[in-house]
Amino acid sequence: VDASPSPFSLPKKLNELSARRGSDELLSSGIINGPFTMNSSTPSAANGNDSKKFKRDRPPCSPSRVLHLRKIPCDVTEAEIISLGLPFGKVTNLLMLKGKSQAFLEMASEEAAVTMVNYYTPITPHLRSQPVYIQYSNHRELKTDNLPNQARAQAALQAVSAVQSGSLALSGGPSNEGTVLPGQSPVLRIIIENLFYPVTLEVLHQIFSKFGTVLKIITFTKNNQFQALLQYADPVNAHYAKMALDGQNIYNACCTLRIDFSKLTSLNVKYNNDKSRDFTRLDLPTGDGQPSLEPPMAAAFGAPGIISSPYAGAAGFAPAIGFPQATGLSVPAVPGALGPLTITSSAVTGRMAIPGASGIPGNSVLLVTNLNPDLITPHGLFILFGVYGDVHRVKIMFNKKENALVQMADANQAQLAMNHLSGQRLYGKVLRATLSKHQAVQLPREGQEDQGLTKDFSNSPLHRFKKPGSKNFQNIFPPSATLHLSNIPPSVTVDDLKNLFIEAGCSVKAFKFFQKDRKMALIQLGSVEEAIQALIELHNHDLGENHHLRVSFSKSTI
Repeated sequence: VDASPSPFSLPKKLNELSARRGSDELLSSGIINGPFTMNSSTPSAANGNDSKKFKRDRPPCSPSRVLHLRKIPCDVTEAEIISLGLPFGKVTNLLMLKGKSQAFLEMASEEAAVTMVNYYTPITPHLRSQPVYIQYSNHRELKTDNLPNQARAQAALQAVSAVQSGSLALSGGPSNEGTVLPGQSPVLRIIIENLFYPVTLEVLHQIFSKFGTVLKIITFTKNNQFQALLQYADPVNAHYAKMALDGQNIYNACCTLRIDFSKLTSLNVKYNNDKSRDFTRLDLPTGDGQPSLEPPMAAAFGAPGIISSPYAGAAGFAPAIGFPQATGLSVPAVPGALGPLTITSSAVTGRMAIPGASGIPGNSVLLVTNLNPDLITPHGLFILFGVYGDVHRVKIMFNKKENALVQMADANQAQLAMNHLSGQRLYGKVLRATLSKHQAVQLPREGQEDQGLTKDFSNSPLHRFKKPGSKNFQNIFPPSATLHLSNIPPSVTVDDLKNLFIEAGCSVKAFKFFQKDRKMALIQLGSVEEAIQALIELHNHDLGENHHLRVSFSKSTI
C-alpha cells in the first residue's frame, strides 16, 4: 500500500484497508499520520492467516486521547459526534467514516478520554436512537490536514469551541442569558412544582441527558418541595438544559421544572441508589444499611415501586416535554439537543396505558366485584381507593351488593388503584377491579330508593391528593402488612395505639415510633388483609386533642 496516496485513490484505499483490517487500523497504513507506519512485515490481504494472527495477538488498546466510535448512524452529523465528548472536555479533532459507520474523536487530553470511556462503558450512549460503542484507538493523535471532506468537521469543531468560550448567543434570548458566563456552574438546582405524579431519579437522568452527559444527581425534599441537584461535566450543557427546560412540564399540566444554577461547582455523592447517583463511580455502595428515610417516606426519591411490577404500566399519562431539534440555537445541533425528547415507559414510572385493558380508555370509573356484601360500605371503599387517588363517588349495586362502582378524580388514578387493589383480599374475599363501561356514577334521583348505597365524596376533606406538591404523591405504595401512622398527638402511647388496632381485630406483630418525629410510627400487622381492613376502619380515627390518625401503606418493614 502506498503510504502517500493521491486524493483520487484515497476512498478506494480506505475501503480496502477497512475491509481487510478494520477502520481503527487506518492510521497504521500511513493514510492518517500516527505513531505507526507500513512496512514490509505488515500483514497483507493475501496472507489471511497472518492477518488473523495479527489481530488476535494484538494487545488491548491502552488509554489514548483518540477514541474509536463504532455503529454510528449513517445520517449522524459531526456536531452530534462532538456532543458525546463535549461534556468531558475540549474536542480537538474528528474524523468521520460514515460509509463504515465509524468515527474517530480526539480529546484535548488523555484524562478527558479516560473519563469519557469510563462513563460510557456501563451506560451505552445513543445517537438518533441507536447505540454507539466507544473504545480507545491505537493511535495517540489524529492528523487529518491532508484529508479531503474535513471542512464540515473543522467547522463543527470551531462552532463548538465558540460556544464553549461563550462568544455565541442564543437567538431571541435576553442578552444576559444568551451566553455561558465565565465561571458558571455545571450544577443545576431543579425544583419540581405541582408534583402530581412521582418523578424518579431515572426520569430526571433521561430528560437532562438529552443536553449532555449527566455525571451526578442528588434528590431531596426541602420546604415540602421535591428538589434535585444535577451535575454536568461542562457548564455549556447546564446552560442549554436550563434554557430549554426551565418552565416545562414533565407530564401534561403538572410536574413543572423550575431550574437555576447552583452555587456548588461539584457534587459529592456517597451512595448509588434511588436517591442519589454518581454515574462515573460504579463502585459506590447503595447505603442500604443507613437508617430508613421513612419520614418523609423518602418523598421525592421516586417511589421505586411505581416502576416495578405489579403495576408497571399504570396510567396512560403522556409526557409533555418535546423539543424541536436545536431550533433556538445559533449553531446547528450544539450540543446534545439531539432530537425530540422521548421518555421510555419504564422511566415514566409506569404511566403508559396497559395493553388489552378492558373498558374505555381514559375512563375514571372502576367496576369493583367479589366484595363481601355484609361488611363493605361506600365509606369503606372511599377510604381504601382513596389511598391511590381522590374518590368522587361510590355506588354499591342495589340488586347485587357484591359489586360496586368507584369514580376516581381521573383515569390515571383509576388505573393506579386498579393495579394496586385488584387481587387483594378484603373481608375474606378476593377483590377484583376493572375499568367500567360507565363514564360517571349517577346519583339517585330525589325520592328514589337507595338505602344509602350511593355516596358523593367530591368535597370530602379526606382527599389525599388535592394539595399540589403534597408528600402523599411520593408515598403511594402497594398494600402491605406494615402501616405508616401519622398525626399522632404527644399524649398517645405505644400501648394506646397497639390496643386500638387489637380492638379492630388485628394482631400486632411490631411497632415503633420514628426516632426524630414522634408524630409518626410504623405498625406491622399479621397480614396484608388485616392491614387493609385496619386502614379502612382507623384512617381518620379521632385520637383526641384535635388529632385524627392518618394511615397509609408503608414500603418499609420493622
